[in-house]
Amino acid sequence: MNIALFLPRLDDGGAERVMLQLGAAFSARGHAVDLVVAIPGGPLEPRVPRGVRLVDLGARRSIQALPALVSHVRRERPYAILSTLEHANILSVWAVKLARTPTRTVLREASVLLPRDQMRGLRPHVQRALMRRVYPMASAVVAVSKSVEDDLVTGLGLRRGHVRTIYNPVVESGLEAKANEPLDDPWFAPGAPPVILGVGRLSPEKDFATLIRAFAEVRAKRPARLVILGEGKERGALEALAKELGVAGDVRLPGYDVNPFRYMRRARVFVLSSLYEGLPGALIQAMACGCRVVGTDCPGGVRETIELAAAPGAGVIVPMRSAPKIAAAVLQLLEDADRGPERVAHRVEPFSERASVDAYLDVLRGGAEARAPDASARTAAFEKNAPT
Repeated sequence: MNIALFLPRLDDGGAERVMLQLGAAFSARGHAVDLVVAIPGGPLEPRVPRGVRLVDLGARRSIQALPALVSHVRRERPYAILSTLEHANILSVWAVKLARTPTRTVLREASVLLPRDQMRGLRPHVQRALMRRVYPMASAVVAVSKSVEDDLVTGLGLRRGHVRTIYNPVVESGLEAKANEPLDDPWFAPGAPPVILGVGRLSPEKDFATLIRAFAEVRAKRPARLVILGEGKERGALEALAKELGVAGDVRLPGYDVNPFRYMRRARVFVLSSLYEGLPGALIQAMACGCRVVGTDCPGGVRETIELAAAPGAGVIVPMRSAPKIAAAVLQLLEDADRGPERVAHRVEPFSERASVDAYLDVLRGGAEARAPDASARTAAFEKNAPT
C-alpha cells in the first residue's frame, strides 16, 4: 500500500512518536509511506525514520494546509491516510472528499473526550461539533483503548462497529535492550533505598503533586526515594511541595530522559497518578520492564490495562487524588518486592509493536471492521459541512 500519515507538526508528543514508530514499521514491511506535516519543523523532525518520505505542506496553521493536503492526496492518490489529533483528523476527511479519490481515511483518537464543563472558550465546542459531524464520514476510527472507544460511541454518537480499539505499539522491539543499558546513578546502586518512579510531562493532568504527598507518607514509614522523569511547567511547584513536606532530599526531578526504560528496570515500584489517560504508555512500558505498578482509576485506559496485563498481585488500582491510597499500595508492593523477586512477569503482548502494526495495517486495508457508513450518506454529510 501507499500510506500517508498526516500530522499538524512534529512536536515531541506521544501521538507524534507513535506515528513515527508506525511509519517505520509500515516501511519495514514494504509499504510506501509519506509522513505529511501541515507545519514545518518541530523537535521530532530529525527522527523521521529512514524509508519514510517527509512531505512538508509549508503552512503556518493547520487549517491553512488544507489546499496543499488536497493537492497531495489528488496527486499521490494514497491507498489510505492515517491521521491523529482532532483537528488533523477533521482536515484529513475534508481533504480526501475534496480530492475525490477513493483513499481510505482512518482517524486515530488517543484520548478520552474532555467533559463539557471543562471546555474553556468557543474553540473546543466548535471542534467537538465538527468531530461529531465529520468522524462518521471516515472509513474507520481507531481508539487507543476500550475506554476511548466507549467515549467516542457515547460522546460523539459513532456506531460501535465504526470504531476499533488498537493499542499503541508501546512495547517496541528494542525495549529490552534499552532497559538493560547501564545507569550510572547511586540512587539505583545495590543496597540503596528502593526507588519509586513516575514518568510523564510535569503538567496538572499527571497529578504528580498527589504522588509527592503519597511519597511523604511512605517515607515516614520506611526508607525510600522518589524519581519523576519528565519536564514541564509544574516543575517549580512540585519542587516547592517536596521541600514543604520535608522530603526534598529524597525526591529528584531529573527532567526528560530519552531512555526511561533503564530507570523502569531498576525501580522497585512505578506509580501513574494521572487524572485522565487515553492509553497509559509509561505504565505499560514499566510493566514490560518487570516493575510492580500502581495506577489511578481515572477516565481512560488505566484500569483496563492493569486488569488485562498485570501479574497477579503486582498491579494495584487506586482512586484519583488519594495520597493515602497510593501510599498504602506502594508500601504493600515494596513489602512484596522485599520478600519476593524484584522483577515480575506482566502480560504485555497485547501492547507489542507486532500486534499493533498488524491491526493498523488490517484497518488501513479495510479489513476487520464493520461495514463503513453508506458512501452516499458520507458524501451528503461532507457537502453540508465542508469548508468553502
